[in-house]
Amino acid sequence: MTAQNVIITLGLVIFLLLAYKKYTSRQKLAYIDSYAFHKGLIVKFKKLRPELSDEQVGVITLALKDYFKICQMAKQDFVAMPSQIVDVLWHEFILFTRQYQRFCKSAFGSYLHHTPAEALPQPNLASDGLKRAWKHACALENIDPSAPSRLPRLFALDAMYKIENGFYYTKDCKNSNGTGYCASDIGCSGGSSCGGSGDTGSSCGSSCGGD
Repeated sequence: MTAQNVIITLGLVIFLLLAYKKYTSRQKLAYIDSYAFHKGLIVKFKKLRPELSDEQVGVITLALKDYFKICQMAKQDFVAMPSQIVDVLWHEFILFTRQYQRFCKSAFGSYLHHTPAEALPQPNLASDGLKRAWKHACALENIDPSAPSRLPRLFALDAMYKIENGFYYTKDCKNSNGTGYCASDIGCSGGSSCGGSGDTGSSCGSSCGGD
């Protein structure tokens, strides 16, 4: 085999591998999108947060799917959880251990760990994880991350539903009136962090990531 044939063969192999990875990624995103949460999980969550309507609970389940899609898109990189109420649902889902393990295997290929920001090995991972969440959440909803016309669902829910100690964001700094966090700066400012009512730093909640 000539050197030219070797290069062509290697190129073809690389192309096929990339195409397969793209295909499997799409399959996993489709699985997450179509996944039906266990009825027992929804009942338990409603009892835990009785102030939420059925419609609001439905939106929160969709937002958790958004988060899982973002984690799948980010592969092994940490992704901060930008919503307190969605994080509560995630906690409850993990307690349904068999369902959660099966879900993780199909959606990610391995177990998706829940890592509190305080447990991250490097402090900057929390803020990096939030930037990553913002980037992918905007991509999911076709929003310009640097000049958002609206907030992605994951970043909007806590304020929309007035979640106590939730993570509140505004879509731009100019009209923030000193409340919440400027979401449009997340992707370009190292000083931005998530949190509710003035919290900073490690208040970013929790993250997903690899082993």
